[in-house]
Amino acid sequence: MNYRILGKTGFRVSEISLGTWQTGGKWGSAFSFKNAEQIINCAIDNGINFIDTADVYSDGRSETAVGSVVRSHTERVYVATKCGRQINPHVNEGYQPKVLKKYVEDSLRRTGLYALDLVQLHCPPAEVYSRPEIFETFDRLKEEGKILNLGVSVEKVDEALKAIEYPNVTTIQIIFNLFRQKPAELFFEEAKRRNAGIIVRVPLASGLLTGLFNSHTVFEKGDHRLFNRNGEAFDKGETFSGINYQMGLKAVNELKSLFPGIENLAPVALKWILNFEQVSCIIPGASKTEQVLSNLSVYEIRDFSTDKIIAMNNIYNKYIKKEVHNLW
Repeated sequence: MNYRILGKTGFRVSEISLGTWQTGGKWGSAFSFKNAEQIINCAIDNGINFIDTADVYSDGRSETAVGSVVRSHTERVYVATKCGRQINPHVNEGYQPKVLKKYVEDSLRRTGLYALDLVQLHCPPAEVYSRPEIFETFDRLKEEGKILNLGVSVEKVDEALKAIEYPNVTTIQIIFNLFRQKPAELFFEEAKRRNAGIIVRVPLASGLLTGLFNSHTVFEKGDHRLFNRNGEAFDKGETFSGINYQMGLKAVNELKSLFPGIENLAPVALKWILNFEQVSCIIPGASKTEQVLSNLSVYEIRDFSTDKIIAMNNIYNKYIKKEVHNLW
């Protein structure tokens, strides 16, 4: 395992970390504490020391599982959670300091931790970025010893740029992958200048970049890859990175031709992201321990040649860029 510094937090975190949106079961299936604990233990046992969760993942059960496993280990494992998406309707007016403070205290109780290493606003509405009192709320929580750092999970690059204007924002969590390349244009350098850590989520485009899906793949009824392809429930950019599924399959098939003999492209897709030094860590999810180990096999992939990287990026330019680049 290799480690990088997570911006102003000073945390030395594993390049490949763990996201827990679907931990404990696949999207759409019932949450299993046993499965979640196996996945989290597997991650920690293999050198992962940064785990990302949220209060809305499985109605708080993800936080409970993360806290329980982390407390059982002697290794220093950093826990990041998120708050704000419980607000219903999820609108600017619902973001109030006392509401967010209560959410953070609930997360602290569920995890059973002494303090939360990182609390992130969970893709707040655009208006929230112009409200200093919301960001100042987390200074008070830090003074009370309940959190160590504030971060923001964003949908759009413009939101990321606004968020890091606040000095107390230490990290940005953002979608970035072979099929979502816009963050690398301007945001990465600005984040580096301000020493903001970059946490990459949806690195495999909801599994599309594994190369294991096809036009006949069936997704479960409660799986967002079935019901949110056009943003029916939340921002469509969270599902397949906002890419039309059939178009995505065409792009993936061309990507496969660059890596003959490799059935699972997940390590390839992760290695492409790690080529960006500004990235602090990647948080691929896992619904079983085998996927954790698959993600960690990124270190078995040979370094890409310049020609190979150009060819990979050309696939993005050919199939994806005109469809998604300016949307997020």
